[in-house]
Amino acid sequence: MGLCCIVKGMASRASDSGAAPFTGPKPSFRHIVSRFLDYYGPYKGLLYADLVCAILLSATDLAFPKIIGRLCDTLFAHGTATQITHALPLLTIGLVALAAVAYACQYFITYWGHLMGARMETDMRQDLFDQYQRLSFSYYDRNNTGEMMSKLVSDLFEISELAHHGPENILISVLLIVGSLVILATINIPMTLLLLVITAALIAYALHKNSQMGAAFLDNRVKIAGVNARLQDTLAGIRVVKSFTNEGIEADKFGVGNIAFLNSKSRAYRKMAEMVAGYALSYGLLYAAVIASGGWFIARGQLTITQLTVYALYVGIFMNPVKMLVEFTEQFQKGYSGFLRLQEVMAEPPGIDDKPGALVLGGIAEQIQGGSASRRPSDTDTTAAAADIRGDVSYRDVHFSYDGTNEVIRGFSLDIPAGRTVALVGPSGGGKTTLCSLLPRFYDVGGGAVSVDGHDVRDVTIKSLRGAIGIVQQEVYLFAGTIGENIAYGRPGATPEQIQAAARDAHIHDFICGLEDGYDTFVGERGARLSGGQKQRIAIARVFLKDPAILILDEATSALDNESERFVQASLTRLAAGRTTLIIAHRLSTIRSADEICVVDNGRLVERGDHDTLLAADGVYARYYRLQFQGLPAHA
Repeated sequence: MGLCCIVKGMASRASDSGAAPFTGPKPSFRHIVSRFLDYYGPYKGLLYADLVCAILLSATDLAFPKIIGRLCDTLFAHGTATQITHALPLLTIGLVALAAVAYACQYFITYWGHLMGARMETDMRQDLFDQYQRLSFSYYDRNNTGEMMSKLVSDLFEISELAHHGPENILISVLLIVGSLVILATINIPMTLLLLVITAALIAYALHKNSQMGAAFLDNRVKIAGVNARLQDTLAGIRVVKSFTNEGIEADKFGVGNIAFLNSKSRAYRKMAEMVAGYALSYGLLYAAVIASGGWFIARGQLTITQLTVYALYVGIFMNPVKMLVEFTEQFQKGYSGFLRLQEVMAEPPGIDDKPGALVLGGIAEQIQGGSASRRPSDTDTTAAAADIRGDVSYRDVHFSYDGTNEVIRGFSLDIPAGRTVALVGPSGGGKTTLCSLLPRFYDVGGGAVSVDGHDVRDVTIKSLRGAIGIVQQEVYLFAGTIGENIAYGRPGATPEQIQAAARDAHIHDFICGLEDGYDTFVGERGARLSGGQKQRIAIARVFLKDPAILILDEATSALDNESERFVQASLTRLAAGRTTLIIAHRLSTIRSADEICVVDNGRLVERGDHDTLLAADGVYARYYRLQFQGLPAHA
């Protein structure tokens, strides 16, 4: 009970000592411990075996000095040479057997105990990664990638060490302390009481210093997360850094975080040094007290030299677990602060999630999983719609705000019949991209509704909804891997023939075949080995392979040169055929053939019509058009 109170006190100090703000309900100590113990569930057999080995190892540690003392008092002191000689083989075998048991137990604890901790760490890392996958875009808007990676890697290592060493260290320490105390008391009670007084002072000193270490260790986690965040930011933008020759500026920024981490560790190590040095002083004082008091009792005839020798051996056995417990407080601080940060992420609500009883939109989820080329509902899914996804899209009095106060979308309404192409134009920041982000539920509307085929997008499964929508953005993201793997991302499990057919549709097949490794060509990080137009057409091929009913083109050609734009535009035109298509564009020349053009300004629909109608109305669209084509005939 006392140890639990001490641990709970350490946890309280760690959780209140400078962690990054957490918006959700603060996890309680009981909840944190309960969640931590849950991870032992699949490995109970290993844990119990580890603890049994810890008990046996403690027993052997306690047995050796006792055996030596008994031999010194009996056989070696009073036995004849013949008796000693005859007893030595059996005695040696027994001691070697004890050593073998200790070896086996130590091996099991070191290998299987560490492996248990590593497996728990793996489970935690997988749970954290899965949680990152579940969290909505709003979470990523608020948090830094480097800090999230720090929680996934460095924090979990400390937790793994705690998971492995915590139970066995506590058990071994308790057994050795209690066992050695009992044996010491049987040798000399007054000396043992003196030992307890010095030990109590040591523990009080260690806990005082440990309370000062708690904030520093949690601050370590925060500071190293900052270092990781700065590193990730700099490496991701390394081309910008070099183009502006700002390596020195980035080095200075990194240096600030790096030195802050060093200072944080320096504070923790100073407190650790004070604690460890205090332990060394107490260790010396204990032996001084044992020798002085032992000599006094020997002089009075109340203690033998053999008993003093055995007593000194058991003092060493007694002090090692005390030191282990003191060091455990440091380990607990590190592991608890890391696990607390993990649980804060796990406690984050997904933000965007399926409602109970959500419908499968047209069975598209099963279609994608099975790799079928047609958009047909699964025969085994009774909740799937009876027909294919048509692609009717409707915005009904939609309101939306990123921060809950400043509305980005203000009462937007628009119906898009299936198969129609609608272009959204207007000033930057007017809400065009936000409107398109609401359709696949990257964010949820604050008011009104967005629907597909008459179903509110909040009433259908996210998997089926997003499976029905293909997105081609201005900034293409290609994963590290081959061209073929990146195209296949549109339909995992697609055959090489299907991948090549999609590439032909995107007008990129001939280029790929001209490469030395063809579809097995590595694209580099984020597609660094390819041009913008090539990456864009690979992204289009990926969407061709997905075969969605609804298509969103977000400034898909604005960053390309004229020749690349011509090839990509041809691919996009082919891709949009027969699909409901939303186009966000600033280049008005790319949307003249759209069925309808909607001008969005300040989150509202201010104009709509085809190209000629809007020019004739001489409103906002006409003004944009004249700005882009100054001096050119309006109907050129």
